[in-house]
Amino acid sequence: MNLPTWITVSRLLGVPFLLVLLQQPTEPQRWLACGIFLVAAGTDWLDGYLARRLNQVTDLGKFLDPLVDKLLVLAPLLLLIQLGQVPAWGVFLVLARELAIAGWRVNQPKVSGANLWGKLKTVTQVGAIALLIAPPTATSLAAQLAFWLAVILTLFSGALYLWPTPKN
Repeated sequence: MNLPTWITVSRLLGVPFLLVLLQQPTEPQRWLACGIFLVAAGTDWLDGYLARRLNQVTDLGKFLDPLVDKLLVLAPLLLLIQLGQVPAWGVFLVLARELAIAGWRVNQPKVSGANLWGKLKTVTQVGAIALLIAPPTATSLAAQLAFWLAVILTLFSGALYLWPTPKN
């Protein structure tokens, strides 16, 4: 495995910490969880940048990167359901899209990277989750709006992957 792929795999290290910190979080635990989440999410940009810059883009990296992204996004969303901050059906829509696209990608002859909408979806999800993880204060409305925007972009970007493209 090359450096960008190792960075992708290292992103998973944040998930167990998030799971522990968000079980019954205090305000300091929420801030710590938010920081861990944002650092882990930031490695998504770093591994992609290094893979392109070092000419180390691999099919393994293209496969692992979105898989690790899904785990990093879904773990805190599941705990946010438990904390009563987001409805299970909203998270189900995100999960259904992610599973559908993962299944679609497996059946593609060539592993492709994320398109612009997929990247925008990921950034929106990260922002929404960070706002939701942070201690609930005046950002609660912003966090809810960001969550629903992320759900909408998640579904829209998924539809674009599955929509048939015209053949020239």
